[in-house]
Amino acid sequence: MTTTPSVSVFVLGWRTLWRDLRSGELRLLMVAVTLAVAALTAVGFFSNRLQSGLERDARQLLGGDAVVVSDNPPTAEWREQAKALGLQDVLTLGFPTMGRAGDAQGGGARLVALKAVAPGYPLRGGLRVSQTPQDKVGSPTREIPHSGEAWVDAPLLEALGLQVGDALFLGDSSLRIARVIALEPDRGSGFMSFAPRVMINEADLPATKLVQPASRITYRLALAGESAAVKRYQEWAEAELKKPGVHGVRLETLEGGRPEMRQTLDRAEKFLNLVALLAALLSAVAVALAARGFAARHLDDCAMLRVLGLPQRSIAGAYAVEFLLVGLAASIAGVALGFAVHHVFVAMLSGLVDTALPAAKLWPVAFGLGIGLTLLAAFGLPPVLQLAQVPPLRVIRRDVGAMRPASLAVLGLGVVGFAALLLAVSSDLKLGLIAVGGFAGAVAVFALLSWLAVMLLRRVVNEATAPRWLVLATRQVSARPAYAIVQVSSLAVGLLALVLLVLLRTDLVSSWRQATPADAPNRFVINIMPEQGDAFRANLQGAGVDQLDWYPMFRGRLTAINGKEVSPDDYTEDRAKRLVDREFNLSNALESPSHNQITSGSWLEGEADAISVEVGIAEALGLKMGDSLRFDVGGMPIEARVTSLRKVDWTSMHANFFVMFPVAQMHDVPVTYLAAFRAPEKAGFDNALVRQFPNVTNVDMSATLAQVQRVLDQVIRAVEFLFGFTLAAGLIVLFAAVSATREERAREFAIMRAVGASSTLLQGVQRAELVGVGLLAGFLASTVAVLVGWAMARYVFDFQWNASPWVPLVGSVVGAVLALAAGWWGLREVLRRPVVETLRKAAE
Repeated sequence: MTTTPSVSVFVLGWRTLWRDLRSGELRLLMVAVTLAVAALTAVGFFSNRLQSGLERDARQLLGGDAVVVSDNPPTAEWREQAKALGLQDVLTLGFPTMGRAGDAQGGGARLVALKAVAPGYPLRGGLRVSQTPQDKVGSPTREIPHSGEAWVDAPLLEALGLQVGDALFLGDSSLRIARVIALEPDRGSGFMSFAPRVMINEADLPATKLVQPASRITYRLALAGESAAVKRYQEWAEAELKKPGVHGVRLETLEGGRPEMRQTLDRAEKFLNLVALLAALLSAVAVALAARGFAARHLDDCAMLRVLGLPQRSIAGAYAVEFLLVGLAASIAGVALGFAVHHVFVAMLSGLVDTALPAAKLWPVAFGLGIGLTLLAAFGLPPVLQLAQVPPLRVIRRDVGAMRPASLAVLGLGVVGFAALLLAVSSDLKLGLIAVGGFAGAVAVFALLSWLAVMLLRRVVNEATAPRWLVLATRQVSARPAYAIVQVSSLAVGLLALVLLVLLRTDLVSSWRQATPADAPNRFVINIMPEQGDAFRANLQGAGVDQLDWYPMFRGRLTAINGKEVSPDDYTEDRAKRLVDREFNLSNALESPSHNQITSGSWLEGEADAISVEVGIAEALGLKMGDSLRFDVGGMPIEARVTSLRKVDWTSMHANFFVMFPVAQMHDVPVTYLAAFRAPEKAGFDNALVRQFPNVTNVDMSATLAQVQRVLDQVIRAVEFLFGFTLAAGLIVLFAAVSATREERAREFAIMRAVGASSTLLQGVQRAELVGVGLLAGFLASTVAVLVGWAMARYVFDFQWNASPWVPLVGSVVGAVLALAAGWWGLREVLRRPVVETLRKAAE
């Protein structure tokens, strides 16, 4: 009577785990899982902390937790509601005006952005001021200007030839310049915020007599307090804004923080998520290949356990315990590595948000552990669990109990679960669907084309005339088509990820660089009169400015669409209401701006009664091709049809307009001109320009441009750092794919060596097979990468795709080189085995 050994599943699982760890059987599995978890958690930790930091800094940029912005003084109920909810509030107002120097200092004048503040300002963030314009950092202060004082930006002192302590004339008042503003937290990014700031106490404003009935003043009621109270106030304010008759009022919240950086940060976050997704996908392939190789090497061991009477349930349980422990250990290691790596991101992007980032939350830890365990459960366990079904007869008959394809139900369930996790981490449905769906479709295409290639291989190679090493290599591949298909498909998936990342990274960085190149315009000059145009351009040319954006500009209010009068009440979205409630800056040009992309219709030079509209404003207002728009320009109606839509990159630092007329001149329309250019590195250039043309407004964008370029450099460094993780994952997949058939190769080479094949011949066979597989995989991967990259560039990252037609050729060569290198490393031991040992292994 046979008795079943009483062995605990957990004890057996622990023993097999310890044995396999010592023999190195689990090394590739653990590395693949660790790498995937590290990449995902590094991005998770960093994104979590960065988002928290941006939200915190957004409060400082707003000057409060929420801000009510209006064209008129807010009515009493806005402040009463805030007090009822226990919120702090402070009111500031700002508007453009002229600041003048005294006669002793030359009497110069300059357009300034005047801001009157009250005690308590700012509610969030802090001012930094200095005593000299040379001190760019300044010292923090909780004060505001005293009565009779003015705090100013350093460029204003240079423009007017003033110093701290001199008088600045504003309207009918003279205020003493007491301090220089180094940092103003709630300055914002509107056009007038680039004019030099002058900050005064609200008590001094009436004496200036600058506030008149027709003055265009912006009132900002900042609020701060408990988050729950702020949320209730926002809900109340949004309900108030929807009431009829409420115009010129809007609510600003955290979502609007740093809009000038939003596009860059969004693209960077999406690319980091893409890199992490591809690392996980590649690791899944590596885990599947390594697990199948692991199972193939344990067939004989499990057959012996079956002979000794161990039931299938115990064998399956032991391996499940082993893989659970492996998954936990590798996932914990990956989380620790990801946490360490995310600190590198933080260091690379230091300065993107003010002060230290908030502490990371725990959800990336849970997510990383879930990804690691799901990887092994979905792709590692299905082939390993087959070991429990190995028949005892395999001990004496090696031709039975071979590995079978994994159960489609088990594998499908795991793949669906893993794909769902990846879609969740992508934070962008389009990105996740294109990445996961694109790779799933690519695997099917690779398998089909690999099978066709194997079928054609024997017909292409003429065994009578071809070299012997090529004939043997062809026979090797065609003799086991299933292994060839798996190997080519796996290599192609790894190369697809690598090629896709290289292409996207190159074009994405290029698009960032082109948006704000080193020679991007850093001066905007407005209010240039038509009669000053020739002299102004001649002045710039004499100063060495050879590239100039030069456009006429006039203001108009949209009054009708397709003959129907429009008003803010016709729209529900706040942006659409604001667009209809204000005047547009309009322009005209015979040629389409080179930095704008026509997305619909066509720009016909000189076409009368035609306009080109920016795509964003067209979506906001519900405009489409052929619509007729009527503008009121200085009391004169102008009507035209929408004949083209333009895509405008507002971060390009070039002159851009919502609406443009494709004609050289607009007759009977009063225009001024706008110029955008890069100022020469010449001391006193701005002062000389303003003195020669005192009526113009010269806006210095150097600080903003420098900040944008600094952020780009930091983001690019972080992207490239994580890029290295995915390269490592790709190389692991290549190694796993090439090594998957190592034992089969060893047996085949043993037979060849037994019948007299030399090591040189076998090396040639191996190299030919690896190069052929690499060439095919590289070509397939590069071709699919171009298609997937185009979809991502267009629908996810929103930049122009410029893949070279040489990509498939280069990809084929790179695939061959990488496959040869991975094969040399993974299979070198096969050719170095002694003949006796090889024959013994082949006979087992």
